[in-house]
Amino acid sequence: MDIKVLGTGCPKCKILEKNTQEAVKELGINVNVEKITEIKKILEYDILLTPALIIDGKVKSSGKVLTKGQIKKLIAEAQKQ
Repeated sequence: MDIKVLGTGCPKCKILEKNTQEAVKELGINVNVEKITEIKKILEYDILLTPALIIDGKVKSSGKVLTKGQIKKLIAEAQKQ
């Protein structure tokens, strides 16, 4: 599983990254969470708003800060696929 948090470093982006790290830790899965801050790389995902959460190359959220619970649910759904 590949998880990316896209954002330029704004407070909301930092919160999403923190919530994602904590969700992964609480689930006890060994996944690398990558933070992408470069505008060019962010634009490759065709999103209009940050922060964004990408799981296995698919945009799961854009423009909002997800809770740990919401992130856990998205990870669980991705694991089923």
